[in-house]
Amino acid sequence: MDFANATDLDGARLEQMFLRHTWPYRHDRLTVRVRHTRSTAFSGTCYYRDARLFINIGRNNRYPYLIGTHLARAQSNRTHWWRETYRLVLTDAYQLTLFVYLHELYHYLVKAAGRNPRRKEAMCDRFAAGALVDHYAVRVLDSRRRSVPRAAWDFQDLHAFVAAAPRSRTLLDLLPAPPSPRAIPVRILGVRTGTRRPDR
Repeated sequence: MDFANATDLDGARLEQMFLRHTWPYRHDRLTVRVRHTRSTAFSGTCYYRDARLFINIGRNNRYPYLIGTHLARAQSNRTHWWRETYRLVLTDAYQLTLFVYLHELYHYLVKAAGRNPRRKEAMCDRFAAGALVDHYAVRVLDSRRRSVPRAAWDFQDLHAFVAAAPRSRTLLDLLPAPPSPRAIPVRILGVRTGTRRPDR
């Protein structure tokens, strides 16, 4: 992953979080840039052709931050359709940044798997929410601030949908490459070069 962070957040921590939750998908073609927004609380963009993800986070957000999502099932009648807004309770800017990253990552995975990337906002939200609920105990609330049971929003096999996306062979593939060892010259004392021991 070609990663760069221009925010006040700890870049090493962000990169570690991103790599951890990119598993089991390959990241070597991804370029990820984390920046501050000028006015909005957050935004994200995925450029499929260049495999570039831009994650933008507001400087003045207050936490805990309630982010509206498309997690709920869509409902409809004879004239129109609607979806309730479920909100995630994010405790800090790292969780918000991770949510936006995972949302954009799933857009990328959908395209990499050869799927039609249009109208996938709800799936991208569910992909991101799943990681935050599983690993950070993030709460999901309905419009009345009541906890939402997982079965109400986690009803798709999102990994199966992008099964054709390139995957890493092992978890080690997601770790940054270690620095190459530097050659250190070694001199052996007590042996003169250019001399030959007599044969016995």
